[in-house]
Amino acid sequence: MALAAALYTTVGHAGASAYIALMALFGIAPEVMRPTALTLNVLVASFTSYRYLRAGFFKWRTLWPFLIGAVPLAFIGGATPVPGHLYKVLVGAVLLIASARLLWPKDMQSVLEPRQPPIAWGIVAGAGIGLLAGLTGTGGGIFLSPLLLFLGWSDVRTASGVVALFILCVSIAGLAGNYTIVQSLPAELPIYAVAVLGGALVGTTLGIRLPSPAILKALGVVLLIAGLKLIGVY
Repeated sequence: MALAAALYTTVGHAGASAYIALMALFGIAPEVMRPTALTLNVLVASFTSYRYLRAGFFKWRTLWPFLIGAVPLAFIGGATPVPGHLYKVLVGAVLLIASARLLWPKDMQSVLEPRQPPIAWGIVAGAGIGLLAGLTGTGGGIFLSPLLLFLGWSDVRTASGVVALFILCVSIAGLAGNYTIVQSLPAELPIYAVAVLGGALVGTTLGIRLPSPAILKALGVVLLIAGLKLIGVY
């Protein structure tokens, strides 16, 4: 879990999937995966948001339209019971999308002068991302980050801070919704929490000072293997 947190905070737009990937590889039950991933997202995204905000990588105007749509739908998604077999397929698809993003042959380049995202489109996109994040236990950053960059709504470093805070808010909403149906959290959670906070310290330092394409590719391979396992390829 410490390694997952380090990956999460180094490549925040996709790293939230690292928890799910590791739990999938170790065969943890779906009913445990979702609340565990959401809780760890809250812990690590809180730390990540603080560090990126302090470094100046954030624009509130870029974030708030997405949050308006995402937060209520993340709560609904978290509160929606998902059968184990369907959950595995859904999360497997998300992990495969995340791996494709990380293994993409060319890095995404943002425009020199980003424009503000249209409010209406931001709300609609946020709603879709929030629902998927709540259903799967992921933070939704793997979808928001490329959206911001491909459409010219943010530069790369600002997107890191925006996505970190987005993951935090969406994960809180998803966890609140999920708690209404599970009424408990895994007993091992305190151990996971200590591990991920240690990993977060390392990961945010790397993410701010030393971006590494090799780390992105390694995480992409892990997500690919876990995604294929969840959808039943092997």
